[in-house]
Amino acid sequence: MSGVLSNKIINKLKYTSQNTGQQAWLIGGYVRDLLLKRDCKDIDVVVLGSGIDFAKQFAENLNDKVLVTYFKNFGTAQVKYRDFEIEFVGARKESYQRDSRKPIVEDGTLEDDQKRRDFTINALSISLNAKDAETLYDPFNGLDDLKNKIIRTPLDPDKTFSDDPLRMMRAIRFATQLGFEIEEKTLKSIADNKQRLEIISGERIIAELNKIILSNEPSIGFRYLFDTGLLNIFFPEMVALQGVEWIGGKGHKDNFYHTLEVLDNVAKHSDNLWLRWAAILHDIAKPATKKFFEGEGWTFHGHEDKGAKMVRPLFRRLRLPLNDKMKYVEKLVFLHLRPIALTKETVTDSAVRRLMVEAGDAIDDLLILCQSDITSKNEAKKKKYLANLEIVKQKIADVGEKDRLRNWQPPITGKDIIQNFKITDPKQIGTLKNKIREAILEGGIADDRNQAFEYMIKEGKAMGLKTVSSLETTQNK
Repeated sequence: MSGVLSNKIINKLKYTSQNTGQQAWLIGGYVRDLLLKRDCKDIDVVVLGSGIDFAKQFAENLNDKVLVTYFKNFGTAQVKYRDFEIEFVGARKESYQRDSRKPIVEDGTLEDDQKRRDFTINALSISLNAKDAETLYDPFNGLDDLKNKIIRTPLDPDKTFSDDPLRMMRAIRFATQLGFEIEEKTLKSIADNKQRLEIISGERIIAELNKIILSNEPSIGFRYLFDTGLLNIFFPEMVALQGVEWIGGKGHKDNFYHTLEVLDNVAKHSDNLWLRWAAILHDIAKPATKKFFEGEGWTFHGHEDKGAKMVRPLFRRLRLPLNDKMKYVEKLVFLHLRPIALTKETVTDSAVRRLMVEAGDAIDDLLILCQSDITSKNEAKKKKYLANLEIVKQKIADVGEKDRLRNWQPPITGKDIIQNFKITDPKQIGTLKNKIREAILEGGIADDRNQAFEYMIKEGKAMGLKTVSSLETTQNK
């Protein structure tokens, strides 16, 4: 933690309370993380009376450059100071209507405010007041739950989760991030109230899910989501991966638990959220492509292609961004079998070059995903695949064109073809452009405009295309 700066903030909060006579307490995640000795830059302050008035006075007392934002409709304020965010709110009590997670708010006491907190470990508070400064208030034994690594609601969990169903996702998120266990009664209540999640917006759900995915061991959260039934509410495609089918004594792996293993493996090597999403979705089409053949067993032919096509509709429904991040995930899902497939034959320069061109900037992440996907319980088989992947990695390094081949495009464009041939059929243009691309990737011609131009003319004529005049001039345009 930024000790000097955080101490300055806390001291100014104490000074503000004591100078104004307004009672105030640190509460929530900052107190929890302070006790756990975890870094935290978000400080929540609950005050008796106006949180906005307290925030104004605190900002003045800091006597430094700060950004203050007031939310008068909610009676809250936020002060941004360096890389800290300090939130101020008046102590309140809340009640809920069943069809909404928006509370009916009334002024309240510190005890009222602690009762409305989601979990005992988030209901802890520390006084900023002169009469009892730094006193810890713990009405629900949250300190014991911190020591015992337990997630538990301060009040009846059925009421807690029914009032605000997003708290079910938050329980699992905290358990995953902190490595805690969800207390038995609380966990059962999540399963019992899972349908209540349907009133929560997709944006809220995905925000919590992404925090689970970004944790050190995201499989913890997904197991909780699966076991409680929450995952089936918003992500049934992933639930469909679970299970093993047997025919004639032959069964396939459980692709749900395999996916979790791949996700954890990726998490050991990268904190890239979208690479982790690629791990989650790399086998998502296996249920749709599963077939059994006598003598061959279970197959999932084409699951990488179908899976890539599932990415966009899944991103749209889950409220994930439909931008370059989505395209990156599509690419990795589509290519995730390719590195290992290369090892099943002689690894040629052209095959490696082709993979590098198709992967572009994602080549290193693709290799992380591919390595993480090697999860066989057969240690000899696993060792063989890992060794083969190292061959591919070395070949990529040996090709020596890694940086140049990232996002590579052929030196001849569709415009060049149109300028030099009497051609209007887009299919013919695409065919000729692809011939040039393949010739370069296979090493038949150099990645050079002059050689590519000569090859274009030769292959165009072989296709029966008629040239336009002044080829010499169009070559250099």
